Amino acid sequence: MNSPSSSRIVGASPDHFLSRDALAEQATDELDLERQRLRNVLDNLSSFVALLDLDGTLLEVNRVPLEAAGLRREDVLGARFAKTHWWSHHQPEQLMQLEAAIEEARQGRVTRYEVAMLMAEGRIMPIDFSIAPILDGAGRVVQLVASGVDISERKTAEDWVQFLAQHDLLTGLPNRMLFSDRLSQAIAQAKRQQTQLVVLFANLDRFKNINDFLGHPVGNQVLQEAGRRLAATVWESDTVCRQGGDEFILLVQGISGPERAAQVAGKLLTALSQPYLVDGRELALTASLGIACYPGDGEDAEALVMNAGAAMHHAKELGRGQYQFFSQQLNADVHARLLLENDLRLALDRGEFVLNYQPKLDVASHRITGCEALIRWQHPSLGLVSPARFIPVAEETGLIVAIGDWVLEEACRVAVRLQTAGFPGLLMSVNVSALQLRQADFVERVSGILARTGLAPALLELEVTESMIMHDVAHATRILQQLNDAGVRLAIDDFGTGYSSLAYLKRFPIHVLKIDQSFVRDIMTDPDDAAIVQAIIALAHSLRLGVIAEGVESREQFDFLKAHHCDAVQGYLIAKPLAFEQLLALA
Repeated sequence: MNSPSSSRIVGASPDHFLSRDALAEQATDELDLERQRLRNVLDNLSSFVALLDLDGTLLEVNRVPLEAAGLRREDVLGARFAKTHWWSHHQPEQLMQLEAAIEEARQGRVTRYEVAMLMAEGRIMPIDFSIAPILDGAGRVVQLVASGVDISERKTAEDWVQFLAQHDLLTGLPNRMLFSDRLSQAIAQAKRQQTQLVVLFANLDRFKNINDFLGHPVGNQVLQEAGRRLAATVWESDTVCRQGGDEFILLVQGISGPERAAQVAGKLLTALSQPYLVDGRELALTASLGIACYPGDGEDAEALVMNAGAAMHHAKELGRGQYQFFSQQLNADVHARLLLENDLRLALDRGEFVLNYQPKLDVASHRITGCEALIRWQHPSLGLVSPARFIPVAEETGLIVAIGDWVLEEACRVAVRLQTAGFPGLLMSVNVSALQLRQADFVERVSGILARTGLAPALLELEVTESMIMHDVAHATRILQQLNDAGVRLAIDDFGTGYSSLAYLKRFPIHVLKIDQSFVRDIMTDPDDAAIVQAIIALAHSLRLGVIAEGVESREQFDFLKAHHCDAVQGYLIAKPLAFEQLLALA
């Protein structure tokens, strides 16, 4: 039996011998340590975390929002959470929203929304924010926790996506969608206030040439500069939109009448026509502009934009570099043009085009040595449509390339038939458009047509205009030289109406100069025209080129040209453009 003195509690821990005060002190230390750990965790969180009591008083907050706002804990602890420095007091609706969220959390519900926090130096930070209840073991709400995450990057990305959806990426200007929305709102306001507004449709003249010959990077810089000039010319409250390509639309409000609209249009054209300096190169451009006024020219956005565009096209037709107002007659003309364009797209497939041939007479021998192929359109309901009416439409729409290929191949086939039908060695002349000449495979197309039809290259003469070849001398020289190397003859049509440089002219592999009929018409009555014709003949012969006069209609004109050694003539004195069968009768 053990003695009492030797008895002890076996397996008891040392804590068993601590006093109650010592145990309480140890528990406090452990709780402080746990609190410190929790604070360290909270302070290293990148998000906003705050502890509130049920009245919405701030009990604790982590380091991140304090540093972001330039605050200390003692500045905010014990204060009403909705009245702290994080919230702008200029937004009372946001303060009410915070108080409502606290009440919701007090009722056991979580509220989440986006809020703007006021940071240091007045910066606003968007926060994805929530306030949630903290429950005890019995499920009672004892405290509240507020948390938030900085969504600045997400908002920036969203704003950028929104900007891209409503703006043109190249110029930064509003796009068609945003412009249409603003125009609709402006129309509604003008209707209520019984005021006027105008829509202006601007287009850079011959801008395509810049892209084609100088490249799209240069073209893009021109478009950006044009956008800046337009925006700087109108008021900030007005809207400048890039419609697409080289087209811009403007909404100008508070216009008092057509006179004021004309003043604005004039300023815009002046701004757009100033030289553009790109990569050390000075580019000269003009613009055409159309004007549609509300309410007279349309009562909705679509009608105003369409009518302003129609007026712009009318300005181009009248010579470019100017503005035109919309009119009802213009509306009828535009409608007719759209119908013509639609029919023109179908005309080639329907076989509605025909060729006529105008003979060329050799002055010395009085023999027909060539003819010029001239296209005509036999429209099913309009009858014979003049080339002056449909060729510009074909050029604007790009249809001239396919039509030009058809003309070239048909003319070559007819030329082969004429060789055995009384016109041996007859030279067939075909006009070439600027768009055809710019096609990368134009020389290959011509060679292919000659191979298919069997026409000797020396019996084909392609006519180009001065302005066409002088626009891009390097490109024209290369293409013309390739055609010359292939054996094709080349002529400059309408000579004297363009801006040829004699220094360049002698470098082109040209065989013939054609004197424009505008000089021939009055050679018997206008000494200046007579002198010009004599000079062109002398110039051609000095360069060892042939020379043909167009539009010869009288014997006196013929005799004048013969006396001054013109090589050949064509015009109504010789014959009008003839169908193939009529041409054969001259053999």
